[in-house]
Amino acid sequence: EILSSLPLQVSLYFNVYFFPFWWLITVAILYLKYPDLPDYYKAILVTIMILVSLTELIRLYLGYAGNLQERVPELTAFWLLTLFPQLPIILFLLFNENLKIHSLERAVHIIFAAFLSFQVVPAYFTLKRMVRVHAARFRLTELHRLE
Repeated sequence: EILSSLPLQVSLYFNVYFFPFWWLITVAILYLKYPDLPDYYKAILVTIMILVSLTELIRLYLGYAGNLQERVPELTAFWLLTLFPQLPIILFLLFNENLKIHSLERAVHIIFAAFLSFQVVPAYFTLKRMVRVHAARFRLTELHRLE
């Protein structure tokens, strides 16, 4: 029985190609609007860009490894990284009007938020199915070993 999720894998595939595009657009617009922002938003946005860049690379690797190799720890880490740091950060960038959001920036943030929102659901159900099947396999091997 194959436990990996095809919708999750397709979403991860397109996310891998979209992320560099998102990063370039976001950095270019940040460069343009940087002089007009207050100092605290400058610090926040630079920190967010570094955090999102590092987290997204790790998150995508864990998603591929967890889904394709049917590994529960990697898929769990992917799901948690999607749910907690990435999604709230992108929603902050999308809905905080004090950041002087440009229309192109809003468009790429919406697409990125859609990827993240979509990936949370199949990752959860895939993870739930993987844990159930791996636990059943473990119980069967333990029962077989005891006999």
